[in-house]
Order: sequence, then structure tokens, then C-alpha cells
Amino acid sequence: MLTAKHLAFTVCFAALYAVFCLFPIFQIVGLPSKFITLAAITAPIIGMLLGPYLGALSTILGGTIGFFTGHFSPPSFVAGVVAALAAGTLHFGRRSLCAFMYFSLLFFFGFYPFVGPIWLYPQLMWFQIIGFLILVSPLQSIAVRNTWNSKSDAKLVPAFFVTALTSTLAGQIAGSLTFEVLSWPIFVADVNAWRLNWQLITLLYPAERIVISLAATLIGVALHKVLRSANLTNMLTYANQREKHP
Repeated sequence: MLTAKHLAFTVCFAALYAVFCLFPIFQIVGLPSKFITLAAITAPIIGMLLGPYLGALSTILGGTIGFFTGHFSPPSFVAGVVAALAAGTLHFGRRSLCAFMYFSLLFFFGFYPFVGPIWLYPQLMWFQIIGFLILVSPLQSIAVRNTWNSKSDAKLVPAFFVTALTSTLAGQIAGSLTFEVLSWPIFVADVNAWRLNWQLITLLYPAERIVISLAATLIGVALHKVLRSANLTNMLTYANQREKHP
């Protein structure tokens, strides 16, 4: 049942997300005036702590405010919502749903008419495919189980990292798909420009996602331990009944 405390957490994390939208960290290739902001780091954390529904709502509210900062863009907005949704579904045991969402986004992004990377530069998708393989592998199941049950940093850190990586990759794919939908053919009609864009980010986005995941892990583990010590983690699972983990 939704309570005032759940709404308070949602609003608080939305405000934090909006503040993080103020701080750019990476330039978005193809959008000269837009940036990937620190909000990308908080999206997976919000999803893991609040669950898929409140996590997505929190990033929607914070992202809407973030548009007024001038740095936030539609691809960043969509990426943040999807990353929080993916992290929440994974953390609360709905891996099959997350895998379906990830694969669907990857398929539509890759095969987007005329300018999708499958047609122009399929090498781009190498790290996104690795993310999907991790997502459907036992490694992801072990990561979620350790996040719930382990109190050891030696297990919590890699567990948070794996979930943060797969969810932030889902967000990156969603953001890239949004970029395709909004930019072609009105703003970027030249197919060669799209091919160059995909070539430029082939090695760039994996580095970005790893940095984002590492930062999310450091913050997320610390925050998770604080909430657990305050006995608040159970309260945050109100609408996220976990399935049995394999």
C-alpha cells in the first residue's frame, strides 16, 4: 500500500535527481549543447532503492525539472527513466521482464529504419550485447541475491556494479533510440553522418557506462548500508514483492 513515507522518498529522490541534472559530465555526441549529467549516476540507485514504479516516477519528476537546467535532453530524460525502471525490475526479482525490455530496446535501436547501427555500423552494439548476456546469465542472479542478503563489501560492491551496469546500458540504448526517433530525418538526414556518429561512440559509450556504473556503485552501496542500518529498506519494498531468485 502506498503511504506518505513512500511519497516522501519519491519526492526526495526526485529533488536529488533534479539537482544532479545541473552537473554535466559527458558531452552527447550529435547534440553539441546537451550533456550526460550526474543524474545518470543516480538513476540506477533510485531504481534499486525505490523499485521500478516509484523509481521511474521519481526520475520522471526530477527529469522534468531537469529540462529547465539547459543541459538535460530528451534522450537523457528517457535514459534515466529506463535505467531506474530496469534497475528496479532487476533488484526486485523481475529479471525476465527486464530482459524483455532490454532486448526490445536493443532490437528497435539496432534495426531502426535506414540509420540504425545494424544497417550502418553493427560493431557499435558490441558492449550492449555483452550487457544483455550478463543480464540473462547467472551472474546477474548472483548479483541481485548478494545485494539483498550480503553485508560484506566484497560481495555488495560487485553486486551493485553488475546491476548498475546492465540497467545503465538499458538506459543508454533507450536514449540512443530516442535520439534516432527525434533526429532522423528532420534534423540529421545524412546517412553518412549517422555512420560517423556510430563509429565515434563505439568505444566511447562503454567507457562512459563503466564510469557511471562505478560511481553509482560507490554511492549506492553506501546509501544501501545506511538505509539498512536504519531499517528502512523493508519499508521501501511495499509494492515490490520479490520472486524467488535462481
